[in-house]
Amino acid sequence: MGFQFQFAPVFARSDVLLEGALLTLQLSGIGILFGALLGILLAMLRGLSPPALRWPVDAYVELVRNTPFLVQLLIIFFGLPSIGVRLTAEQAALSAIILNLGAYSTEIVRAGIESVHRSQIEAGLSLAMTRWQVFRYVVIAPAIARVWPALSSQFVLMMLSTSVCSFISVQELSATAANVESDTFRSFEVYITVTLIYLGLALVMRGLLAVLGAVMFPKGSGLGRLRTQASR
Repeated sequence: MGFQFQFAPVFARSDVLLEGALLTLQLSGIGILFGALLGILLAMLRGLSPPALRWPVDAYVELVRNTPFLVQLLIIFFGLPSIGVRLTAEQAALSAIILNLGAYSTEIVRAGIESVHRSQIEAGLSLAMTRWQVFRYVVIAPAIARVWPALSSQFVLMMLSTSVCSFISVQELSATAANVESDTFRSFEVYITVTLIYLGLALVMRGLLAVLGAVMFPKGSGLGRLRTQASR
């Protein structure tokens, strides 16, 4: 007996899948914004602080990057209430996304900062620029331009990783897909549809990040050339 695709029951629940996709985008957008800001801030702190003050940042980065995202999510949602910190499922998911992405962004931006040659910093100081101006224009801006393709890839991966949040009953795309599957019993069709939705979201996000990179680091400028070279 041959298998027959039946997408009609799945499409009839498209409103549920759309709500899940919208929540996925909301979690991803807020998480990426604050996670990237946290990563840049910690990378700058690493660069400006004496070695003795860098170990908390190093410990945070190593802890997050060497433990599963799911474990971090479960600790925040189920562990924090034991010490009196109670978060909703959405708040716990967003906190985990920000902390996880912040650690990876810190390491990526750190690599960009270390790629700036010492002679460029000395040249900036010789032009009577303040240390803050040197760090802002000579160090951090070129560093972010150089690692923008890597950051963009990490942002897309983080968006896809939001599917893990279904483990704490966050009704994002994967969780709503499971609900639709249990209602329709069309597992293959549901997850083919969800796969295509995730693929579309990833491609759209990658395109938007490319446009954002082109706006922040215009083609033809020095920063634009750094971004182009890094993407090859």
